[in-house]
Amino acid sequence: MLVANYYPRCPNPDVALGLEPHSDQGLLTLLLHNEVSGLQIQHERKWVNVNAFPNSVLVNIGDLLEVYSNGKYKSVLHRAVVNNQKTRISIAMFNGPSLETIVCPAPQLLQTQGCETAYVPMKYKDFLFSQQNDHRTGKAMLKHIQKSEEKFTL
Repeated sequence: MLVANYYPRCPNPDVALGLEPHSDQGLLTLLLHNEVSGLQIQHERKWVNVNAFPNSVLVNIGDLLEVYSNGKYKSVLHRAVVNNQKTRISIAMFNGPSLETIVCPAPQLLQTQGCETAYVPMKYKDFLFSQQNDHRTGKAMLKHIQKSEEKFTL
């Protein structure tokens, strides 16, 4: 999947937000940009500007890698902010499995680490549908599919 974002120069950036806080649904996200700042990630409950190098490609860990790793690798909570100086453009490329693939922690990982799954298995198409249509923000989709007190073994 490919998404192009256009954030025009904003005369009052303190009261506008380019894109609300969220994590990406795929395994990894590759982000091309026009070297105008505006991407922020959340680190220790604070928003931090990502100052990318010129001609670089940014890589974010997505929700699928968090699920596949059973929570070992965390998807990146991020947002886009606008500025009053320049227009910002970014192109995000997401990847994931076929729509019928069951999304769950890797069985080999669970076996070698002797742990139980932390996420409810579901088809990738249902995972995408839930994430895109339930209007959850932040990392609410991952919290929605996290296992509660009940345990599931593969």
